[in-house]
Amino acid sequence: MIGRGIDQILPYPSNSKIYEPFVKDARDYVRFAEEINGKIDYPVSFDYIWGDALKELEKVDLRIINLETTITTSENFEPKGINYRMNPKNIDVLKVFKVNVACLANNHILDFKEEGLLETIEVLNKNGILTVGAGRNIEEAKKPIIFRCRTSKILIFNYADVSSGVPIWWKAEKNKAGVNLITNLTQINADKITQINIDKYISENPRNKHPRQSARENNICENPRSSLVIFSIHWGPNWGYEITKEQKNFAYRLIDEANVDIVFGHSSHHFKGIETYKNKIIIYGAGDFINDYEGIGGYENFRPDLVLGYIVEISNNKNELKINRLILLPFKIKKFRLNYCNKEEIDWIFNVLKRESKVDGEFIKEENRIILKLS
Repeated sequence: MIGRGIDQILPYPSNSKIYEPFVKDARDYVRFAEEINGKIDYPVSFDYIWGDALKELEKVDLRIINLETTITTSENFEPKGINYRMNPKNIDVLKVFKVNVACLANNHILDFKEEGLLETIEVLNKNGILTVGAGRNIEEAKKPIIFRCRTSKILIFNYADVSSGVPIWWKAEKNKAGVNLITNLTQINADKITQINIDKYISENPRNKHPRQSARENNICENPRSSLVIFSIHWGPNWGYEITKEQKNFAYRLIDEANVDIVFGHSSHHFKGIETYKNKIIIYGAGDFINDYEGIGGYENFRPDLVLGYIVEISNNKNELKINRLILLPFKIKKFRLNYCNKEEIDWIFNVLKRESKVDGEFIKEENRIILKLS
């Protein structure tokens, strides 16, 4: 969530005027944070907000984010109360973080209507960041990203569910830009949603790649079964640890029927429980990684200032991809920057994960990280 208050501390802030019920200037979110933790010396450098996370993510090969803001100069506010926007001139904040893929199916990507969405896609693509989950029409919005290496492929699908607050009229259609939207989890055929059969999709389209994917992802996978499938979904409310029966059943069906390996769920502003199922990973709510909520009261019990980054470690054994472990990186947002947690904060995160998760194996605390090994 790098719009609004975060955008205001970057080198090229947008027009700060906003149309929220109680806040009319985005700079107020900076003031709220400063009242809690002290002065932010802005404008900051583009790497500032990532703080200690940059060092911890140095060796990560593929970086995927849920981008919950538009990147636009549009003043065409969608009348929905909360509108996130970042100035396109601040795009280096994502480039310095080496983002590869931005998932766009969420409840803020059309905050400045279709023109804001299309400018967001254009800016990201021109700067080497692939997009999935929204587009100029439904075919573009639902098409997965395919990353290739010599012996394997990684597929990324991105959907939003109406339970996350995405307006139904934001749904992409044949001749209408919008979001790849699900309106009912219980009535969706999980096999169909990932294009009937992953292996068949890959083998029948051996040279099929996302139209905006760069030439460097052009190697061909010799074994179509050597693939890993990530299903990114924006679902559920902003607050609370509850995971609905519909969400659980849908996640299980994605794994059982559609060969999905990782369910990457998001929408909640704090992290939720994790589940392992048949040696696959279900992240029900990743939580925000960075936001401008610092200094805003009312949800202290959820500690939204304590956030997690998620690293999935994968091995390739005889052209069979296997998830070895999940590495959780805990940080604290302070002065709109990701900082290492102290022991008490890591203990709090660790205890919440143990309480809310259902995993085969145990969470293990190491220095500046929590490890979950899969069997």
